[in-house]
Amino acid sequence: MPHTWGTMAMFDYDFMRNAFAAASVVAVVAGAVGYFLVLRGQTFAGHALSHVGFTGATGAVLIGVAPLWGLVVMTVAAAIGMGFMGAQLTRRDVAIGLVLAFALGLGLLFLNFYTASAAQATAILFGNVLAVDIGTIWVLLVLGAVSLIALAAISRPLLFATLQPDLAEAKGVSLRLYSVLFLVVAALAIAECTQIVGVLLVFALMIGPAATAQHLVRGIAAGMLLAVALALIQAWGGITLAYYTDWPSSFWITALSMATYILSTFVPFRVVANVHS
Repeated sequence: MPHTWGTMAMFDYDFMRNAFAAASVVAVVAGAVGYFLVLRGQTFAGHALSHVGFTGATGAVLIGVAPLWGLVVMTVAAAIGMGFMGAQLTRRDVAIGLVLAFALGLGLLFLNFYTASAAQATAILFGNVLAVDIGTIWVLLVLGAVSLIALAAISRPLLFATLQPDLAEAKGVSLRLYSVLFLVVAALAIAECTQIVGVLLVFALMIGPAATAQHLVRGIAAGMLLAVALALIQAWGGITLAYYTDWPSSFWITALSMATYILSTFVPFRVVANVHS
C-alpha cells in the first residue's frame, strides 16, 4: 500500500536514510564517470561491463562472498581487457556483444547451482537500494572516493586523448594506457551503480544523465556538473516515488532518466548552451 505523504515520515525509517545515502554516493560517481563514457563513445562498453559484472556477482554468491566484490573483480578484469583493445574497441561491437551474452549465460549457470534464493538473483539483475545497509554504504563511499580521485588524476590527459587522439599520441600521451585506466574507473562506478539499479538497468543511471547534459550544455565542467545533478535528482526522485507508490525504485529511476532525456531533445541546444557558457 502507498505510504502517507510527508517527507519527514519517509526519513523516519533507517532503510530510507540508507537508501538516500547510498544513492547519493553512487549518483555523483555515475554522473561524473558516465559523462566521460558518453564523450568517448564507449557507452556500449559500459553496458557490456555491467553484464560481465553479473557473472562476477553470481559467482561470488555461489562461493559465499558478497556480490559486490564479485562485481568489482569481474568488471575491473573485463575493463583491463577492453582497455588493451584500445581504438579497436569501437570496431568490435559484435565481439563485445558475444562476450557479454556469454557472461550473462554463465551467470545464469551459476544461479542454477545456487538455488537458495531467487530474490538474490532479482537484486543483482534489477537492484534493491532499499536493502542497502550501513556496511555497504561505507564500501560504496570508499569505492566512490577512489573512482573520483582516479578520474580527477587522469582527467586532463584523458580529455586530450578523447578530443584530439592523434595530436595527443604525437605529444607522447599513451592512448592505450589512459583507455585502460579510464575503463577501470568506469568498472568501479558500474559496480557501484548495480547496487542501486542492478546490472540490467545500470545504463540508465550511468548514461542517461550524461547524455542529457551533453545535449543541453556546451563545456566539459558545466556538462559534468549537470550530469551529476541530474543523476542525483533522478536517484532521489526514484526512491521517493518508490516509497509513495510501492513500485520498484529501479523502475522509477530509469523512467525519470528516460523522460529527462526525451524532454531535453525538445530544448534548442544553442539557446541552452549560450545561457550556460
